[in-house]
Amino acid sequence: MRIKNNIVVTTSLLLLFLNTTIAQVNPKNIDILRDAYGVPHIFGKTDAETAYGLAWANAEDDFETMQLGYLAGNALLSKHLGLQGASADFVTQLIQGKEYVNAHYEKDISPAYKKVISGFCEGLNAYAAKHPKEVLVKKLFPMTPKKLLTYTYLQLFVMSESDALVSAIVGNKTDALKPKESVTGSNTFGMNSILTEDGGAYLAINPHQPLEGPTSWYEAHLHSEEGTNIVGALFPGAPSILLGSNEYLGWAHTVNKPDKADIYVLELDPKKKDHYMVDGVSYPLERFKAKVFLKFLGLKIGVKKKFYKSMFGPTLKNKQGVFAVRTPSLFEIRALEQWWRMNKAQNYNQFREALDMLAIPGFNIGYADVNDTIFYVSNALIPKRAPGYDWTKIVPGNTKKTLWSQYYDFDQMPQVLQPASGYFYNTNHSPFISSALADQPNPKDFNKDMGFETFDNNRSVRFAELMKGRESLNFEDFKRIKYDRQLPEQLSYTFMNLDSLWLMEPSKTPAVSGILKAVQQWDKKADPDSYGAGAYALFYFQARKHLSHLDARKTFSRKQLAVILAEAQAYSQEHFKEDFVPLGRFVKVVRGSEERPSFGLPDVLAAMHGVPYKEGMLRVTAGESYIQLAHFSREGARIYSVVPFGSSNRPNSPHYADQLDLYMAGKTKEMPLSKAFWYENYKEKYHPD
Repeated sequence: MRIKNNIVVTTSLLLLFLNTTIAQVNPKNIDILRDAYGVPHIFGKTDAETAYGLAWANAEDDFETMQLGYLAGNALLSKHLGLQGASADFVTQLIQGKEYVNAHYEKDISPAYKKVISGFCEGLNAYAAKHPKEVLVKKLFPMTPKKLLTYTYLQLFVMSESDALVSAIVGNKTDALKPKESVTGSNTFGMNSILTEDGGAYLAINPHQPLEGPTSWYEAHLHSEEGTNIVGALFPGAPSILLGSNEYLGWAHTVNKPDKADIYVLELDPKKKDHYMVDGVSYPLERFKAKVFLKFLGLKIGVKKKFYKSMFGPTLKNKQGVFAVRTPSLFEIRALEQWWRMNKAQNYNQFREALDMLAIPGFNIGYADVNDTIFYVSNALIPKRAPGYDWTKIVPGNTKKTLWSQYYDFDQMPQVLQPASGYFYNTNHSPFISSALADQPNPKDFNKDMGFETFDNNRSVRFAELMKGRESLNFEDFKRIKYDRQLPEQLSYTFMNLDSLWLMEPSKTPAVSGILKAVQQWDKKADPDSYGAGAYALFYFQARKHLSHLDARKTFSRKQLAVILAEAQAYSQEHFKEDFVPLGRFVKVVRGSEERPSFGLPDVLAAMHGVPYKEGMLRVTAGESYIQLAHFSREGARIYSVVPFGSSNRPNSPHYADQLDLYMAGKTKEMPLSKAFWYENYKEKYHPD
């Protein structure tokens, strides 16, 4: 055939040019079955077809959020949001995800997985073509596997907390380097027949992510004739389940914080501009310009910002010098493929084979299966660093001795397999406190430069209290542990010490004696109607503002505590006309026009985290997000789950908030894996076309 300029293009070359848009999936082969709560159960012959159906169903429910993530990962978010999206666009250009994916896609991603993500992108593009008015930025489409991986590349850089190092450099705050400890996080725990009365293995999947937005959870059931059959959750726009259970096994993730990122100070060559010295040799800084967009008077204005690249990684200048950031996620694009292989594993050995890829650069993993196996690991891609440097601080970038390129093997991570106690747990605390004392990994067996956590937190201390002296439990006991709302007897915050609060004498601080007594006499249960929980929540909300005033021991004095109590009381009087109020009056769970009194506090097992809302109240934005409780036995898997609101993020959908009642009551819905069950019990059935 002949096209413009009389260039002859063969059929094979034309096909190569169009390879991202040629259909490999027939939508008629795909069934999307919606259950009573609108959860999509997607059935296809191949994994590629199922991925197509997932993209379509997810877009039906939350196309906007999917696009926001993709836009950020492909440096297009500021085109849509202006200044609000500029930081994400700058970071994704700084780390050069597009360039890295383009260079490594063909050799790093397997042919089998290329089919899966191509099918997903095909489904997404089909939805966008049919609903053009919903497209936020036309340039994003057509979506391609490379664009999808570029988004994940940014996500994992952020989840390695490397973005905090970039912020420190840009903000001239390189004295505040490694990310601070946080009370936000997740829970996972598992038990096997050593402990369970019915001989089954139990797994709690309980991430504490945001309730809405790009890192909230979307639930789906994926089934193909190529061996996929799994119920679980993913971030909007992911092409496979990120945590969940199949017929044989299940796994959970919690955030871990070993040392996964480093910052280097470079030594500039005094004789050559934009050159740096390494072992006495001068090297040029590679110069680039990131482009972001700002909105002004209805116009989009492109703004460029310089950045650099050195042998150590993405590099920036500030008033204090020239600094580079380096983290293993910058050298790996197979994370999504690893999750897909975890989805398809049918036993511990196959699951372990997937983990050995070490493509997912972080996250604790809790695991259980039908063969009564339980397993925990603090999974991470951690560099082997040269001894003799303090890797918790800035390290010199004037020697190749600090330029790491090798990583610890998976076998070298702290892990517990089949503990004699019959249980494991993690609540974002130390991997060296993950089971009964005799089963725990020994921190002395691990290089301190790996940076693994060594602390307990309130959730881990409370879990240990609940397990103390327990010789057996049933599934109802297991669920009660998961939904526990009580702080431990002795509080164990990593970032502050409140011991003096419980020793203060109300008679010596008469101005705040009422709120102080309410806190001291509180049973430490975070129930909505509890005045003690409300008094403590008001106090805690004010105390967080004073953390920068703490001494090196992180301890509040009685004088400081009295000031904070007075602030909490004044706040309550201003907004609620009382010295303190029940927890549920102060903290709300909000979805559209629905507003419910909240349970939970930061750092109880059933954790909730709030931000200012209206009329002095807080609105829960993170905490109890996707919940899955799995029971494994020789008969298979029984799965129970709930999301905070509903399967759809569209306010006009009947499934926008239809799981809220279950969620607030601490209840779940059963999610069978049986194809026959859903074909007999669906509420809606259609093809994605």
